[in-house]
Amino acid sequence: MKHVVVPRRMRRPATVTAVIPCYNYGRYLPSVVSSVLRQPGVDARVIIVDDASPDGSGEVARRLAHGDPRIQAVVHDENQGHIATYNDGLARVDSEFVTLLSADDLLAPGALSRAAALMQTYPDVGLVYGSIAIFAHDREKRPTRARSYYLWRIWGGDEWIGGVAGSGYNPIASPEAVVRTSVMRDVGDYNPRLPHSGDLEYWLRIAARADVGQIHGPLQAYYRVHGGNMHTRSFGTRESDLRERFAAFSVLCDDDAMAGLPTAPLRFEQARETIATQAEDLLAEEQAHGGERSHSLVAFLRSLDEARMGAPERV
Repeated sequence: MKHVVVPRRMRRPATVTAVIPCYNYGRYLPSVVSSVLRQPGVDARVIIVDDASPDGSGEVARRLAHGDPRIQAVVHDENQGHIATYNDGLARVDSEFVTLLSADDLLAPGALSRAAALMQTYPDVGLVYGSIAIFAHDREKRPTRARSYYLWRIWGGDEWIGGVAGSGYNPIASPEAVVRTSVMRDVGDYNPRLPHSGDLEYWLRIAARADVGQIHGPLQAYYRVHGGNMHTRSFGTRESDLRERFAAFSVLCDDDAMAGLPTAPLRFEQARETIATQAEDLLAEEQAHGGERSHSLVAFLRSLDEARMGAPERV
């Protein structure tokens, strides 16, 4: 880790845009927009991109934009999918920093000023994230008071990627992430071929070009959980998660994306070994619970072993 330091105040006012993709979440839009525009110490802006929601979310977005010049509403005529919706909104950003915020999540008070202050102090940092709180899908979260004392953690991009590759997991849920817009432009769009793990791949691409910062202490966002968390119970879904995460780590074999990271092959091998161990553990767990040997999981393990000899198929 490069630095653990006591935070400093922002050097100057910062502009931050929250891109809010929306599909059938119009009922949540007033709350999430409010959580952005009430952020102290920054010039906050909002771009809502509704992906042709049939529930009237587009009209909610237009109504919010009509009442506040800081809000821009973009309503698709036809559904384009969430990755295209992300990229549409991000392409419209003209502020210094940007965050991609799902319509059903919330920013914590002070989150944007804390992130902006860190990136102003450390110009080489391209991505800042922090802690989140999880709340139930059917409840409105009342934000809690932020801690007055906290720390900044700064990693070199290679070191941060090494930690992520060693765990095999994405450490960022998404609403807590704030990105330097110039770095976002350099990295390019979200990958439409990774609808389930595109965020992990995106963070890896950013860390190949820039340092990574963390707000250690206060909450940065509230993440709304939907459904029964099937990934914690279903073997099949857990296998899919392994495959999706490996697909994201495969960006480490992309010469263009990793041009600034000479250690990318080493980091890929770390991730490959980690995912292989997790796949072996899942196979053993599945058999211990009386399940038959999963042919697809065995085939996936074989593909991971073959990837040791060379780069996997590009995604």
